[in-house]
Amino acid sequence: MDNTATKELPTPLTVRLNQGDPNTKREEIRRYFNETFDAYETLFETLLVHDAYYRRADPLRHPLIFYYGHTATFFTNKLVLGKFLSQRINPKFESQFAIGVDEMSWDDLNEAHYDWPKVEEVTEYRNQVRAAIEQLIDDTPLTLPVDWNSLYWVIMMGIEHERIHLETSSVLIRQLPTDLLDQKHPAWSICEELESVPPANELISVPGGSVQQGKSQNDGLYGWDNEYGNYTSDVADFNASKYLVSNREFLEFIEDGGYQTKSYWTPEGWSWVQYKKAKYPLFWIRSEDGSYLFRTMLKEIGMPWAWPAETNYLEAKAFCNWKSSKTGEPVRLPTEEEWYRLLDYTETPDALGWEKTPGNLNLEDAASSVPVDRYPFGHGFYDILGNVWQHTETPIRGFPGFEVHPLYDDFSTPTFDTKHNLIKGGSWISTGNEILRASRFAFRRHFYQHAGFRYITSEAAVEIPDDTYETDPEVIPYCELHYGEDYFGVDNYPEKLAQIALNYAHGKHKGKALNVGCKTGRSAFELAVEFQNVTGIDFTARMIRIGVELKDKGYTQYLLPEEGEIVSFHQKNLRDLGLDGARNKVEFMQADISNMKDLFSGYDLILVDSTLENAYNPRKFLEGIHSRINSNGLLIIASSYAWEQSKTNRDQWVGGFKVDGENNTTLDALQNLLSPNFKRIAEPIDVDQLIRKTRRTFDHNVIQVTIWERD
Repeated sequence: MDNTATKELPTPLTVRLNQGDPNTKREEIRRYFNETFDAYETLFETLLVHDAYYRRADPLRHPLIFYYGHTATFFTNKLVLGKFLSQRINPKFESQFAIGVDEMSWDDLNEAHYDWPKVEEVTEYRNQVRAAIEQLIDDTPLTLPVDWNSLYWVIMMGIEHERIHLETSSVLIRQLPTDLLDQKHPAWSICEELESVPPANELISVPGGSVQQGKSQNDGLYGWDNEYGNYTSDVADFNASKYLVSNREFLEFIEDGGYQTKSYWTPEGWSWVQYKKAKYPLFWIRSEDGSYLFRTMLKEIGMPWAWPAETNYLEAKAFCNWKSSKTGEPVRLPTEEEWYRLLDYTETPDALGWEKTPGNLNLEDAASSVPVDRYPFGHGFYDILGNVWQHTETPIRGFPGFEVHPLYDDFSTPTFDTKHNLIKGGSWISTGNEILRASRFAFRRHFYQHAGFRYITSEAAVEIPDDTYETDPEVIPYCELHYGEDYFGVDNYPEKLAQIALNYAHGKHKGKALNVGCKTGRSAFELAVEFQNVTGIDFTARMIRIGVELKDKGYTQYLLPEEGEIVSFHQKNLRDLGLDGARNKVEFMQADISNMKDLFSGYDLILVDSTLENAYNPRKFLEGIHSRINSNGLLIIASSYAWEQSKTNRDQWVGGFKVDGENNTTLDALQNLLSPNFKRIAEPIDVDQLIRKTRRTFDHNVIQVTIWERD
């Protein structure tokens, strides 16, 4: 690739959204958008050859061409969903680059399903997205304060999302072969202090105190959903290491057999060691002479012993257990609350209160770590913020008052599974929202970021639940609808729907089935009793993860509202429902039916459940559905026909309006849309759907089911 461009990396903090002159603020957001877009493209300038875009740096991630297109696609998809853009820019890209950024069961990482476009095509697409957003900014007045419903909040969402991927994509680039990379790119020069002697670490006492977390909706800065709410905790006294653990200090653990001693590792950690055959951290390289090299983002260098050790959580935890065994002290990682207490104790202000950046943050020092004794904070500590992220003992969860943003309802909730631990403090490449006090990011414990750790000693126990109850108020009613009790003599709705489908599939081939709008998964499991393979898809991962949990563990748990603050606790098992044998035949994936990937095809049956009326382009789905069903296959559509302008623009309604003065019902319209390729083989069937809200409040819907056979 021609990397003659030498764009200067921007280092803005973020944008206040509740004060100032509206026109000036609009231009500030425009600048922030363009600087972010430029910075992301500058990162990809480090890829010397086209092949680098298509190499899979990590088997649990897509190749980098996906991430190059993903951040632009994110802007478009959210703007279309919010009805700020009236039409798509590139529907194929906006499906292909939409989903698959984390190691979730519903991410489609099968490369056989992708025909990646050329780099030049994605660059042109990014230019088109940039122009579209510039036009929106030109055409849309800004009103202060900017709130969740504003175009400018969605643009900020896309900006901060791209800043996250600036960092996570740099981690992937760090795993590519160096001969594919521009090791001398001027924007990404590393720290030159490679041979300094690391200081000896020591513990410093930190007095306990009260910690306040969470923020209000009128905070004034963009935030992700998990940051909002209110949580207060009391932290006991503890001692914390003066420095982050350096490469030299971590070497002691390696040389003492740390990676060969099972007792130092959690069960999850030891399984990871055995699977990866790990002997040292990912970015260490063992030379033939026994010495170590170190991989920075773009090149290999001699081991910088004074730089912080970069590990995943599992390695950091094992180091602490090793150190505890050697010292007899209760050594561990800090909790999120203890990290905040340390931040408060060192009197470190939030980002917008900085006179100068206090640590190796915001791309203001080097494009790498620096020695652990370069940036002092209060009371003798170093690197409270910056250099590398710091692992904690705390799995992420929402604060009391947590609620999701309607345009990004699955940013956080899929990680509320006790498998994603919080990292705090930011790294050298953390910018924007990432470096704010309120930011909360979490990754799976075996994942690598630019992350290291400091250790503490404390007698206080760490309370980490090993199981969780679903509390999402949008998901709980569907947990109960699918797996809960029958009320007022009404049959279980998804079970009955699946049984109707199986009855009409009698005598037909039962290979593959697709459950569109699967919600929490009951119909998919029921279909899998007779079908060889069933895929459940839904627009939101919040719903899907319940099905995934049932597939993986065989049970799910949720809190059911009774009245006021009173709740009841429920565990539901597939075995009790006679569905345990179907677990291995079901998979769940996130998908947008208005812009579905081609891979969803070749089905003997497609069951569409209450999702047409919630889609923004149901006509497109129906017009192409015949290409996804085998000859003589079945299409079963269940719908309330409850068309709403807030969900579906009127010109996309399938029915429910007058044509030439006459009623045009959804059933009439379905007949017209489907008749070229299908015939309706039965009279419509009405099925009651009873959605429980509390013990005494229910939504009662009558869903009409139509059965169609493919010619």
